[in-house]
Amino acid sequence: MARTFRRPRQSHPIAELNLTNLIDLGFTLLIIFMIATPLIQQEQTIPVNLPKEAKSAQMKPTPDTEFVSVSIDKAGGYYYNSQKVSFAELKNRLGGLAAREKEPVIRIRADGALAWQQVITLVSELKRRNLTKITFDTEASD
Repeated sequence: MARTFRRPRQSHPIAELNLTNLIDLGFTLLIIFMIATPLIQQEQTIPVNLPKEAKSAQMKPTPDTEFVSVSIDKAGGYYYNSQKVSFAELKNRLGGLAAREKEPVIRIRADGALAWQQVITLVSELKRRNLTKITFDTEASD
């Protein structure tokens, strides 16, 4: 008598769900957000109350556009990106930007209560260095 060693086939569906891949995906996304959030909030640490503006449609910049932020706080202090600098140091850094092959977009973030003469002085310095791509950051009001 011959013996068979096969198991009888069972045709019931597998009711288990493998969560390992989903957990790995969740942790990967968590790490990405943990790295990206401080970079986004870095510019927002400068205490600037932006002027209000009515909401309007915005144009999307091209992906290769480089932005450089110049902020002026309520006390008149200058910030290049998120680093506090004197106006003389800011002039030197703007000179370095003007020497680049591709001109960056300068984002001016000035406090709404600031005397406009400082903003005009900054804009005239940008014009003097032929940095003509300028935007003013504002807060959208309802």
